[in-house]
Amino acid sequence: MEKLSVVLLNYNGRAHLETFLPSVVAHSQPHTVYLVDNGSTDDSLQWVKANFPSVKTIAFSQNHGFCGGYNKALPLIESEYVVLLNTDVEVTKGWIHAPLQLLEQNRTIKALQPKILDYKKKDTFEYAGAAGGYIDWMGYPFCRGRIFETLEKDNGQYNTNTPIFWASGSCLFVHRKTYLKLGGLDEDFFAHMEEIDLCWRIWNAGFQVSVATESIVFHLGGGTLDKSKPKKTYLNFRNGLSLLIKNETIGHLLWKFPLRLALDWVAVFKFSVQSGPQHGLAILHAHLSTFWYMRRTWAKRSKKSQSLPNIPIYRGFITWQYFVKGRKVFANLNRKNLP
Repeated sequence: MEKLSVVLLNYNGRAHLETFLPSVVAHSQPHTVYLVDNGSTDDSLQWVKANFPSVKTIAFSQNHGFCGGYNKALPLIESEYVVLLNTDVEVTKGWIHAPLQLLEQNRTIKALQPKILDYKKKDTFEYAGAAGGYIDWMGYPFCRGRIFETLEKDNGQYNTNTPIFWASGSCLFVHRKTYLKLGGLDEDFFAHMEEIDLCWRIWNAGFQVSVATESIVFHLGGGTLDKSKPKKTYLNFRNGLSLLIKNETIGHLLWKFPLRLALDWVAVFKFSVQSGPQHGLAILHAHLSTFWYMRRTWAKRSKKSQSLPNIPIYRGFITWQYFVKGRKVFANLNRKNLP
């Protein structure tokens, strides 16, 4: 069995492929690079076959979405580890070596990420992952190097390999059999936080998630949806609640869920004023959807949901730290709240 494969999911992405695929092919040898085409209607699949014949292709006749595309592709790939890599990521020489070495040295680690910097500002951390992701008591995500909209410059301040709560889906190294055993990415999430949900399930299963900061990649970013779109607001708030319902212990969920709902109502007014009333309505829509599909989401709960002391959840309120205390960077947080 091959040790590791690099898997890119594509949908009408020839422009990104032309820009970023050359670095992936050049710096991923001797590992196989796969392009999973999600029913593209442009000529991106044909372009890859003509220009990079070493790239193996898996072509679907329809678009299964981000989660569904990977879920259908990974059973068809025979390697111990896979890297789920966005098509808008530039990789660097030796980017696979340190993550793979860490995975091999510590078999309890089942997912990890490299250090992720901004493709347009290469001295600055990128929003979706930075130097490793965390969540706070309420399930709000943040990173070493990025809290809410504050992005730090990379001065080597987070050049340590440490357990993290979640690894970025933009460049996710994962043990393939663990991914499949845990059900892969939740297709109901559609987009946003699906990798956080997967990593929480990895922790609940008794394994670990980590970061390998010796490896550096540059992510163009922009996400599946522009942040100005109400649908992104809807997905972020709906999926944030789904994270808690699926993975939190019942004892914690009893007080966290109603408190999170109350905080969301505060956000309704904040978003309505700052971004427009359509964003406030998107949060209300997220709540309605959450309750409508509550039974379906609850049925997905892990039987091993647990409050383990070593799970790196920030045992405090990141909203309080950021908006009230004015602590905008990770290094200034109250560190006693991390395990």
